[in-house]
Amino acid sequence: MWQPDRGIIAALLRITEAGDGFRVKRDSGLSLAWRRVADWVGPLVALLVMGAALSFAARDFLTGDNLANVARQAAVIAILAVAETIVIIGGGIDLSVGSVTALTGVTAAVVMSRGTPAAIAAACLAGILCGLACGAISGLLTAYGRMPSFIATLGMMGIARGVAFVVTAGQNVTLPAAFPEFAAAEALGIPVPALVAAVVAVAAHILLSRTVPGRHTYAIGGNAEAARLSGIPVKRVVTILFALSGLLSGIAGLVLTSRLTIGQPTAGQGYELDAIAAAVIGGASLMGGQGTIPGTAVGAAIIGVLRNGLNLLNVEVFWQQVAIGVIIIAAVFFDQFRRRR
Repeated sequence: MWQPDRGIIAALLRITEAGDGFRVKRDSGLSLAWRRVADWVGPLVALLVMGAALSFAARDFLTGDNLANVARQAAVIAILAVAETIVIIGGGIDLSVGSVTALTGVTAAVVMSRGTPAAIAAACLAGILCGLACGAISGLLTAYGRMPSFIATLGMMGIARGVAFVVTAGQNVTLPAAFPEFAAAEALGIPVPALVAAVVAVAAHILLSRTVPGRHTYAIGGNAEAARLSGIPVKRVVTILFALSGLLSGIAGLVLTSRLTIGQPTAGQGYELDAIAAAVIGGASLMGGQGTIPGTAVGAAIIGVLRNGLNLLNVEVFWQQVAIGVIIIAAVFFDQFRRRR
């Protein structure tokens, strides 16, 4: 059986750590660390400037109630953005996160309609497993079916949304009174949805930056063929990445359903755009192999603050979509410019 040359293997294994893609090391550890930090420091500065501008333009922006509202609104986008970042770093893209969020939400709502504590617990598990299954299917189609992730997840987007309408017959599902209290609750003065998003972000950051599967993810996104030659199980890792994206979409679906106080088959429309925008703003490259969870968290905060500020300024939702689209184009343009340099 043919064996790859040991010299090739040695070169392939000299990859940079998480955050700098799949490259042979040529820079000092300090410069690499600085670039990883710089990926999210720039967006953080932009967030602070935006917050300062909105505090002058809208008097209610810096109030405690409004900031708590921003945290609740941004929590769902942050969870989906983390899911999107994991897939993007691995060289793919997941267009189904919004639809899977809706499907998991209505699935949980239907299961918990009995209203007993056991039914609520079972509903949460059912929703998360539903998201996991959707993500795993997309991953299998991408990895083993050799289908572009764009096509596989575009198909899953339509399937998940359609099944959500079938399950509910196009109607909203009433939730038991106890479940919406989850989204309204606070712990240590912080909204619970924001805490859930923080836990998800920390776990994903540790996974990507401190574990072997995380380094494999960056390697695959940088150069999948080189990763395969180095012995990384590319197909298995890609499948797991999409399954994780589906699982996180299930968690986001539960949080969103609790906020909406109903199971809504139309929920999550356009959320995939916001999630991709947050990831790209935070430094993730659509070419794969680059991105950080702290950067994505800042990007999600920017999206949340921007939408809240535009609402306070009475800007129509249609123009908000225009603003998000412009931000995505600008972020991708900057990423391409940085790669060329």
